[in-house]
Amino acid sequence: MANLQPEHAMFLLQMTLPMLKNEQRTTKNVIAAIPLDKGDYRPDPCSKTALELAWHIAAADHRFYGSVSAGEFDLTPMPRPDSVKNSTDLVSWYEQSFAKDVEKLSMLTGEQLAKVMDFRGLFQLPAVAFLDFGLKHSIHHRGQLSTYLRPMGGKVPAIYGESYDSAEAKKAQAAS
Repeated sequence: MANLQPEHAMFLLQMTLPMLKNEQRTTKNVIAAIPLDKGDYRPDPCSKTALELAWHIAAADHRFYGSVSAGEFDLTPMPRPDSVKNSTDLVSWYEQSFAKDVEKLSMLTGEQLAKVMDFRGLFQLPAVAFLDFGLKHSIHHRGQLSTYLRPMGGKVPAIYGESYDSAEAKKAQAAS
């Protein structure tokens, strides 16, 4: 894949952007399901809190997509802004950063997307491949976060099809 042609990289971007948008909506719904007063919930003392994990997801998406646009990874720590105090604040930040990132991604050329980038000395891949890498990272951690929701008193939203909670909400709405 190191010699990916620019036209193939553009094709991959066109295939990947709709998936990124769809998965971001789902991730946003999982983050929004964190009860406002339960952001400090953690299932184990060595686990991240719900809000820390949600920030990790949102910040990593921003890092991956922003790095692809920049043509290199900036691994400077990205602390959660003081303005992000709960899941509602984080969803707002995530929506805004994602919209800006997607806009920048959509303006990249095939040459920029085919450029080989280095990630921590571990992977050297064409820039466009890191979109999929970031997507898988987000889905992985979103799964972790979804397992926090019921124990902290939240409801699990539909992720890939209905969840128990979304099906129960639908039944309750139909009954009323």
